[in-house]
Amino acid sequence: MNALTPIYVLVGAVLVVLAVRTVCDRGNPRRAAGATFWGVLALLFLAGDALPAALVGALVLLLAVLAGFGGVVRGTRVERDPVARAASAHRLGNRLFLPVLLIPTLTVAGVYGAKYLEVGGKPLFSGQEATLLALSLGCLAALAAALRATRERPLAAVAAGAGLLDAVGWAALLPLVLAVLGGLFAAAGVGDSVAALVSAVVPTDSRFACVLAYCLGMAAFTMIMGNAFAAFPVITGGVGLPLLVGLHGAEPASMAAIGMLSGYCGTLMTPMAANFNIVPAALLELRDSHAVIKAQAPTALLLLAANVAIMHAVVFRHAG
Repeated sequence: MNALTPIYVLVGAVLVVLAVRTVCDRGNPRRAAGATFWGVLALLFLAGDALPAALVGALVLLLAVLAGFGGVVRGTRVERDPVARAASAHRLGNRLFLPVLLIPTLTVAGVYGAKYLEVGGKPLFSGQEATLLALSLGCLAALAAALRATRERPLAAVAAGAGLLDAVGWAALLPLVLAVLGGLFAAAGVGDSVAALVSAVVPTDSRFACVLAYCLGMAAFTMIMGNAFAAFPVITGGVGLPLLVGLHGAEPASMAAIGMLSGYCGTLMTPMAANFNIVPAALLELRDSHAVIKAQAPTALLLLAANVAIMHAVVFRHAG
């Protein structure tokens, strides 16, 4: 068992609650399919390491089929009394922001503090494990602060978390699935194909042209994939490293950071990033499902242009 196992168990427990809520929700027209979806996902979190790899793959495909054929829909909502909700918000005041601020604060502190935790001269946690653990502990601390402030029981938090997942639906899995897909594309050599294509149409002897290709490629591939983490290994491996770093001597760290920001510009402009752009429109009951994207697109384009200019000015500072 690794340090993150208890966190996976807690997530699995919330998913079990959601599966039970769904199967008991007689107002949900897809309650059987929805309960199966959340139940299978709970199983993967609770016992994924103990299951055969082939079975895990089959279960992931089952999740895709259930979501793709409309098996996961929002359940019946139980609205809290608006008067009681307003009174609670007035009583709590600015204390409502404390749990929200605790998460990033403790996450950053945990990530930087983890490097000082050593056993026999070796780090106690790896870089990725430390980040996830710090984030998880930050969330648990925020939960404790929220329960203390609202005087609610822990089961209320579990029910609220399950309700939020129910509202977001299958789109909650998009960041995880698309990030994995990006890794698979990189392992399959898609980056090499991208490099060959870019080299054929872009004047690679021009630094600005390579910067433009990298930033636009990150934004465009993110729009296709719906997630900048999925686009990053492909475009960085196909354009950033061979052309900007290898050919023109760009600084890798700043190039990667600005490249990710360029990818996020694509996130603002695509319905594939459903959990960011489509789900909020549904939760706010907007008439236009693409209203969020239309509002964000001008800002995204301005940021993308700024990223191109900043990258061209910054990443070649130490190049010959």
